[in-house]
Amino acid sequence: MTRVLIDQDITPTDRLLDALEDDWDTTVGVDGSEEALLDVVADYEIILATSRLALTRRVIDAAENLELIGKLGTGIDSVDLDAARDNGVTVTHTPGHNALSVAEHALTLTLACARRLPTADRLLSEGRWRDEYPLGTQLSGSTVGIVGFGNVGKRVGKLFAGFDVDLLVTDPYVPSIDAELTNAEMRSREELLRRSDVLILSPELTDETRNLIGADELAKLKPSAILVNVSRGPVVDQDALVAALERDEIGAAGLDVFADEPLDRDSPLRGFENVVTTPHIAAMTTTCRRGNIDQLAENVTRLAADADVLDRYVPVRGE
Repeated sequence: MTRVLIDQDITPTDRLLDALEDDWDTTVGVDGSEEALLDVVADYEIILATSRLALTRRVIDAAENLELIGKLGTGIDSVDLDAARDNGVTVTHTPGHNALSVAEHALTLTLACARRLPTADRLLSEGRWRDEYPLGTQLSGSTVGIVGFGNVGKRVGKLFAGFDVDLLVTDPYVPSIDAELTNAEMRSREELLRRSDVLILSPELTDETRNLIGADELAKLKPSAILVNVSRGPVVDQDALVAALERDEIGAAGLDVFADEPLDRDSPLRGFENVVTTPHIAAMTTTCRRGNIDQLAENVTRLAADADVLDRYVPVRGE
């Protein structure tokens, strides 16, 4: 019998369970710590996870019966792909299915920062009114820079184009024609940082993009610039960002992802009125989640049956 461990963050869980094979023995729910995973992974042939579960080399090495990892969503930085390859474990994920939802969230965070929505909400909650509201910023007519022009970045460009903004793009792995399709201009990262009123971060997390935005990059931004990160927390040097906010060297930040998750309740990021934070929910819409779950279930059931799955869904094929 095939035993399957399912991350409780894959919701609606019933949709996933209904799509899996009836004779599979499924367990829903596991603590996300490495030690907790080490205690149970040896019992399972399949693990279905979100980024909440860090499937490290230690975990994968200990999973002696593991054949298949199914990761919900695009990012697979939470899975040690080398360890999976060394252990003959196949890894599948669902890239692209969450792109529009993430792009919409990038727009949401931008507007929340530009129009100072946390401040407006606080005024009302304290029984005050608009005479104490600091003026917001109009998005139309501004310059928006997009770092990372993959599935998410392209959709960000299409959404922001409707606001009559100047779009700048930087991505060393994307041809300039891709930017032209959204009336954007491909520019160097330095020029993009210097010119952007809004900086949207949507690259994949790799060794190359870790701490991509640090103190030097933040110093190149306009003091009024809005930084929005819907990629992964480590793309930004969080300490450098806090320092820039403390010195009023950046206008605002909209953050859905953080260096360590969940964000500590004592994090200094919580103390800034010009910072909008959300708990890594950019992809969490009903439409997006249904599509992701359906694709994940199809990938997993087909791979378990030795059927073909498109290469784009399978970064590692076990032996």
